[in-house]
Amino acid sequence: MDVTGIARLSTTIADTGTKQDVAVAVQKKAQDIQASSASALIEAIPPVPKASNLPPNLGNTINTTA
Repeated sequence: MDVTGIARLSTTIADTGTKQDVAVAVQKKAQDIQASSASALIEAIPPVPKASNLPPNLGNTINTTA
């Protein structure tokens, strides 16, 4: 190998490392955005309203033999 080949190989290896670092950073940013979007969606779910017109004994037991 001549000096030019070694320099070219070194530059290629450095470029590959830089590209991988950028790809990892972009992936982490995408995951952060997805996590914040999911959190916002979960917080946007309205609370379940209480059914005030039902008798108090309704829903306390489950019939497992049916």
